[in-house]
Amino acid sequence: MPRKAFTAEGAVSVGPYSHAVQSGDLLYLSGQTPIDATTGKLVEGDIAAQTRQCFKNLFAVLKAADLSPDDVVKVNVFLTDMDNFAAMNEVYKTQFSGPYPARTTIGVASLPLGAQVEIEMIAARK
Repeated sequence: MPRKAFTAEGAVSVGPYSHAVQSGDLLYLSGQTPIDATTGKLVEGDIAAQTRQCFKNLFAVLKAADLSPDDVVKVNVFLTDMDNFAAMNEVYKTQFSGPYPARTTIGVASLPLGAQVEIEMIAARK
């Protein structure tokens, strides 16, 4: 099956990959780190600021694919410090309405460019 790729102006790639690829009714969004598209650099600030930027980037990709946060069915969150879980969760819960998407949060040793968080999603077309 051929891949249909989506690219968003409000998201940055730091490697050879698509922002999202559609297969059937599912859209697989690549992980987004908290890079500000206007500067090309990581946003400064704490885990809350970085988490908000990840969602800003991801939602730009959803918009490019004519989808919204309501279409997200699965989220994977990667944290370099699990002590940041509660602060990340405070931002996370403001990004979706119930019922929330399924989610996995994983602690990792490091992320590209020294990011504290990376988030990837899967969305479904209705």
